Amino acid sequence: MRKLTLIVFFFSSVSLHAQQKIDFESYNPPSTLVVPKHPVQKAKFPFIDVHNHQFNMPTMDLNTLTIEMDKLNMRVMVNLSGGSGNQISTAAKNIRENKPGRFIVFANVDFKGVGEPGWGDKAAKQLEEDVKNGANGLKIYKSLGFSVKDINGVRVPVDDERLDAVWKKAGELKIPVLIHTADPKPFWDPLDNTNERWLELIINPNRKRSDENPASWQTLIDEQHRLFKKHSNTTFIAAHFGWYPNDLNKLSSILDAMPNVVVEFGAVIAELGRQPKMAKAFFMKYQDRILFGKDSWVPAEYATYFRVLETEDEYFPYHKKYHAYWAMYGMGLPDEVLKKVYYKNALRIIPNLDKSGWPE
Repeated sequence: MRKLTLIVFFFSSVSLHAQQKIDFESYNPPSTLVVPKHPVQKAKFPFIDVHNHQFNMPTMDLNTLTIEMDKLNMRVMVNLSGGSGNQISTAAKNIRENKPGRFIVFANVDFKGVGEPGWGDKAAKQLEEDVKNGANGLKIYKSLGFSVKDINGVRVPVDDERLDAVWKKAGELKIPVLIHTADPKPFWDPLDNTNERWLELIINPNRKRSDENPASWQTLIDEQHRLFKKHSNTTFIAAHFGWYPNDLNKLSSILDAMPNVVVEFGAVIAELGRQPKMAKAFFMKYQDRILFGKDSWVPAEYATYFRVLETEDEYFPYHKKYHAYWAMYGMGLPDEVLKKVYYKNALRIIPNLDKSGWPE
């Protein structure tokens, strides 16, 4: 009788599916759970977004951008896509003449020519020039480790000794290096029903990696950590919680072993929002080493970040299903921790930020 019931249910399900044609991506019913809701559209305190990208900052209308920033209570945006040379100086001029104090620009390294005699010294000299022209930090894209190759066509490891002069110079200049290495570990895992990132990889197949494309996840992460340890006099900001937002015990061990490393949570708030107790404990312990980062300029998405950080709300949706099909929970961080995450830590770590006018 039980088998017959199952068969009848199966045919009923097939018929229903044929009528509605619902797939995993489109199946997203609103929750019927009735719990207190405290949506947050504007941060409780002014904040500094240390992970943003504005590729046309030398020429863009900063007045329009700041109007949108003010709606979020974003006091300062750190543009990590500053480029180098004339791009830096022109962007700094645009900021200085139109919206001083509201934007900070990080320089980028041109890795073309790695392996040529004197490349490291030349790159370090260019970084020094960029800082003189207005750069306040250095951003390293994930292309280092992925696609950057030397003059012989060989992949350049993240900790390649030929780059040492750049990291050393950043330490001497007392500027932080925000570095993105690798991607989420599931991008390397089999693309099957056990992969939490299955939907994202189906939608964006170019994100799928393997141990040969270009190297294993662990190889890349190990290269990054050797870099951190080797250049202990340089401050590194590990982007995306160093890709350990889903393993905070491991991230704790990394921070304990590497006091020159801090983290930012751009694009990984969904990992923190599904483990509010563990995440809150982590934020309390490492409150001096966490920076606010978002990673993309989509103003409507900031609300998820504010709600996870500030409220104790339960079971509310993330803003992008293919990143997180699970619900969020708020950590309810105390004001003193929020202030550090929102602005105090960045004011301490990033040079030349205007320190006046911030809440005590």
